[in-house]
Amino acid sequence: MHLFLSAGLREPLGLFPGIGGVLTKLLIPAAVYALAIPFFWWLFRKTWKEIDDEALEYRTKLRDDGKQDYRAAIVLGIVALVLTMQEYYGGHQVFHAHIKPWLDETGRMARVLEPDSWKARIDTKFYGNLYFYAWWALTRIAGYTIIPITIYKLIYRKDPLLDVAALRVKGISKHFKIYGLLLAIIIPTIFVIAQFPEFRGYYPFYKENLSRGQLGGCSRSWMDFMVWEALYLGQFFALEVFFRGFMLVPLRKSFGTAAVFAMCVPYVMIHFGKPYLEASTAFLAGVALGTLAMKTRSIYGGFLVHGTVAILMDSLSIFYGPGFPEVFWPR
Repeated sequence: MHLFLSAGLREPLGLFPGIGGVLTKLLIPAAVYALAIPFFWWLFRKTWKEIDDEALEYRTKLRDDGKQDYRAAIVLGIVALVLTMQEYYGGHQVFHAHIKPWLDETGRMARVLEPDSWKARIDTKFYGNLYFYAWWALTRIAGYTIIPITIYKLIYRKDPLLDVAALRVKGISKHFKIYGLLLAIIIPTIFVIAQFPEFRGYYPFYKENLSRGQLGGCSRSWMDFMVWEALYLGQFFALEVFFRGFMLVPLRKSFGTAAVFAMCVPYVMIHFGKPYLEASTAFLAGVALGTLAMKTRSIYGGFLVHGTVAILMDSLSIFYGPGFPEVFWPR
């Protein structure tokens, strides 16, 4: 690990060159799954049985009472709606067609009428790239939290909000050992996968691309870096609320352990377009974090893991690439 971070090794080692490398990388997930499946079974088998027993008892009582619970259908419908809205309205097309022109006009008018106001400092040429990623992050945060939970609470008003979003904190500390074990496995792995050019080219999202006129990036200033990471962590927290809270809490009684694996399907799909090794192993991450969220009835531990991995991956990509910023404010 020290070797990777030494000042003399800013450019990572080239791994798996040629067609043999492509095939090797293609098969890496198979080896990861072969190791992870028995480990997960050993680690989570008791939790899975408890969840299945709880679900069986719930469904049996519903049947005996002649009732039916529509929570699963409603939740899955909301999930499909939210992910579709994010795909079509949370990206470049809407931002450049509507948000950027509005920002341009707001800044132009403010410089004429209110030159001392904060709106007069809106500059889409200098900060446009950061504005876009703010739009991207905020549409994810709203889509993962405000929209689904509001719709759900309008239908099921008696369900406690802290339970629906899995935001309980009681008893979570006794499970930190498990999250620590996951981090002990994941962090060294991040240092390895950071050697792949596709990861270095992909992360961080917020980076300068002069060919597209995208100024700025995490390396321009510490302000850019901190604003981006705050937005990035915010959408990760919302993501955990959505996938490990909103989806799993209502589904656990209807689906039992299968709720975890059902959640992993859309969770893997939001990774499409990311580096292959990340997307192909997202299912395992979903199973681990989903099971722990159901065990602890909380998403905080999962957010700790997810946030740590995200910041570490960004930091390594910056270190191996353009380097960390040298100034606090962008010039």
